[in-house]
Amino acid sequence: MTGRRHISSGSRFEAEIGYSRAVVMGDFIHVSGTTGYDYATMAIAGDVVAQCEQAFRNIQAALAEAGSSLDEVVRVTYILPRREDWPPCWPVTRRWLGAARPASTLIHAGLQDEAMLIEIEVTAQRAGQPRPPGDEGGQA
Repeated sequence: MTGRRHISSGSRFEAEIGYSRAVVMGDFIHVSGTTGYDYATMAIAGDVVAQCEQAFRNIQAALAEAGSSLDEVVRVTYILPRREDWPPCWPVTRRWLGAARPASTLIHAGLQDEAMLIEIEVTAQRAGQPRPPGDEGGQA
């Protein structure tokens, strides 16, 4: 598969299920749905805000390995089992993605494990790619 680069977080889930944390293809990085597991310990916090923070740390690591950053995210999808868990995450999402202001979707659905309270999927442009005229880094 020429032009495709796979990035792994080291999570056992990637090998067991058969996917990559991220795939670099052309000018874009597609990051798989990422939960709040700390892959070094394979532990997950018990609250949604801590899981949201960890998910963004995991995504940030994958994007850095691909030569990009959260400032280059163009699309994000959030998946949460419980509606009431979404508003507490807003300050976290704003802190991590406020500069990028990507297109966004929220889905309420069950996740693979009941301990998982949020899953985040992003698509980012590779760093250094030119922005269209008039795009000053997401400023309205």
